[in-house]
Amino acid sequence: MVREVGVWRTRPWVFWPCPGAAPRRGICVEYNDSLSIGMDDFSNTEEMEIPEVLPMMAVRDVVVFNYMIIPLFVGRPGSIEAVNEALGTNKLLMLVTQKDATQDDPTQEDLYLVGMVCMVMRTLKLPDGRLKVLVQAMSKARIKTFIRSEPSYQVAVEVIEEVDSGEVTVEIEALMRSVREQTEKIMSLRGILSADLMMIINNIEDPGRLADLVGSNLRLKIAESQRILEQSDPLLRLKLVSDLLTKELEVSTVQAKIQNDAKEEMSKSQREYFLREQLHALQKELGDTDERTQEIDELERKIKKTKMPKSVRKETKKQLSRMEMMHPDSSEATIIRTYIDWILDVPWKKSSTDILDLVHARQVLDDDHYGLEKVKERILEYLAVRKLNPTSKGPILCFVGPPGVGKTSLGQSIARAMGRKFHRMSLGGMRDEAEIRGHRRTYIGAMPGRIIQGLKTVATNNPVFMMDEIDKIGSDYRGDPSSALLEVLDPEQNYEFTDHYMNLPVDLSKVMFITTANMSDTIPGPLYDRMEVIRLSGYTLEEKIVIARRYLFPRQLKENGLRPSQIRMDDATLKYITTHYTYEAGLRNLEREIGKVCRKIARKVAEGGKGPYSVTDNNLSRYLGPPKTIPESEMEKLEQPGLVTGLAWTEIGGEILQIEVNLMPGKGKLILTGQLGEVMKESAQAALTYCRSRSLDLGLAEDYFEKIDLHIHVPAGAIPKDGPSAGITMATALYSALTGKTVSKGLAMTGEVTLRGRVLPIGGLKEKALAALRADIDKVIIPEQNRKDLEEIPKDIRDKMEFFPVKDMDEVVRLAFPKGGKGAKATVKVTGKAG
Repeated sequence: MVREVGVWRTRPWVFWPCPGAAPRRGICVEYNDSLSIGMDDFSNTEEMEIPEVLPMMAVRDVVVFNYMIIPLFVGRPGSIEAVNEALGTNKLLMLVTQKDATQDDPTQEDLYLVGMVCMVMRTLKLPDGRLKVLVQAMSKARIKTFIRSEPSYQVAVEVIEEVDSGEVTVEIEALMRSVREQTEKIMSLRGILSADLMMIINNIEDPGRLADLVGSNLRLKIAESQRILEQSDPLLRLKLVSDLLTKELEVSTVQAKIQNDAKEEMSKSQREYFLREQLHALQKELGDTDERTQEIDELERKIKKTKMPKSVRKETKKQLSRMEMMHPDSSEATIIRTYIDWILDVPWKKSSTDILDLVHARQVLDDDHYGLEKVKERILEYLAVRKLNPTSKGPILCFVGPPGVGKTSLGQSIARAMGRKFHRMSLGGMRDEAEIRGHRRTYIGAMPGRIIQGLKTVATNNPVFMMDEIDKIGSDYRGDPSSALLEVLDPEQNYEFTDHYMNLPVDLSKVMFITTANMSDTIPGPLYDRMEVIRLSGYTLEEKIVIARRYLFPRQLKENGLRPSQIRMDDATLKYITTHYTYEAGLRNLEREIGKVCRKIARKVAEGGKGPYSVTDNNLSRYLGPPKTIPESEMEKLEQPGLVTGLAWTEIGGEILQIEVNLMPGKGKLILTGQLGEVMKESAQAALTYCRSRSLDLGLAEDYFEKIDLHIHVPAGAIPKDGPSAGITMATALYSALTGKTVSKGLAMTGEVTLRGRVLPIGGLKEKALAALRADIDKVIIPEQNRKDLEEIPKDIRDKMEFFPVKDMDEVVRLAFPKGGKGAKATVKVTGKAG
């Protein structure tokens, strides 16, 4: 049985000293269902004979002392059998305590050998099969031997006679008085002092019985209680109890002090609260308020003044009421104050007025950016729809293009054209979902996500919100930000976007979201599906010169403190900088090089030079050093068998791709070098299969390919390359190497090839066309299915180039080798326009 913590109680009790004896009346002291009997006089208690062999039962968490009456709940089969055996004989039972209360089936080694012989006074069978047994301790005994262990323990016992304490001396009387006083103090500290109990304790004159009565009701460990029980000398037992009482008194004193301090602090806090309320009422009557009151009143005025939905206003007032009830220095009050400030800072119903003048918008877009007609048209279309339908939802645009083509600055121009506020946030490297949705207020340092922070910054609910580098979002154990953006960038959901910190719906339907990316392949599919993608290709050489003259050069003059009269730089110089010092689809490096020239001239002016300073092709190396790149148009163009020019597309724009094939004696191996990806390797295998299927047309022997090795190499081996669009280029290079024929001069090609020689479509045609134009290539072979994409290429570029749509490799061969191609036919040439 496990004894629970309880209280002391006293009540009258009828006591039978032994079976068949006359009942006696006394006082029962009860503690946690265990009973100790106090009698007016124990000297007349009749003795009863205790047999040498008794059934034995082990008890848990309690040590039974002399004269205790204790109820036990018996549930173990062996214990029930021992009780039944006792009831069938003389009702006597040996009770010993387990050393480990967790043992359900204790062995002999798990039991203390000293216990109490008890009489079973009453039993009650419970519905769950257990027995409730009331036993009375009769005599202390020691187990001599274990006779049996099944079905219940049976032991041979030896009664332990109590040592006579002799005459009560002054020392013994002092010890007993000390024990009584300590017991009274402990009961007083615990608030359970009883006159009846103290009467019993004061009437006990035997030191051993006093020790048993007090020891049985102390909160002691099993080992300590057993030590008291096993001590047969009453004086030593009483001293041991006195020592334990001293320790318990110290613990009870400290416990009472802690409880008293907590009660005083609580009473103090309640008193301060009532006084503070009274003071607040007096100050309100006198018209004088303190800082706390001024703060509450100021927040109330802001809540009343701020336009917000009803549900938001209700929550704000609720939080303000909570804060008003709290102590101003509590941490919870600070958290609520910060939360209320965020609610008040969100522009719930504050919007800027859109400028719906399409002529003005077109003028702003043209002033800020050269070209980009498709993007400008889309913005003007949105303004036109907005003018006709003011309740239309904002579009979700995604600008995809190489670095430096003006994606971010275009967003700023859109905001200026519409008269809206502009906010930019970068998503590159973001891995925590809380950056979008915010942190829950339960966390220390919690704050809203960057969407809510952005609205607070611009202070309107309809800004142009630009999210840069959406293709570079990450994810880890903290969540997936791209999934959180699904709600933000979906017009059907973002009208009630819920931030974890705010925990209130915020309407984002009026926000015009614009995202940017260098490439669309890494944008998650569900996110990509919610956006309208507008691709921005690189600029042509002519466009770069115009942009440098109109925008970059004047901006660098202003940033470096120069006047236009102090430096001269014509278009030829700008062209030379573009072709010999930069190699990019955008304009960042071009502006960087122009800025470097301006800084060196600014230094001369600062040192006293008067100028003007002319920058030309001849002296440009003084400012920028030797040229960093050699234009592809100036590179040596070799005309050799097995050498073909292809076109590739990367995240920084189009690129020229040289494919080289060499033959050598061998055993039919295909060697691929140049850091080719798996897709390019498969394209090389498909190209080789096509050429082997044309062995007879090429005039090659059947076992020709078994006697040679083929090596395909793509230069710039340090750069990884992959993609299917080099398929026809590899097939043409193999054809050229096998036949010994050279490809037509100024010809490039792009397209995917199949085993049967079909040419499949590719992507990035505009970027590849710009790359060919930079390399002074004016003829490009493209897949027939890409004919429709020619409309995307500006007309001035189409006028300078010829595009040849083809359906299969036979057409590619006839175009690449017009003089020697077997069965050459006239091919359709596409120039000037797409169809």
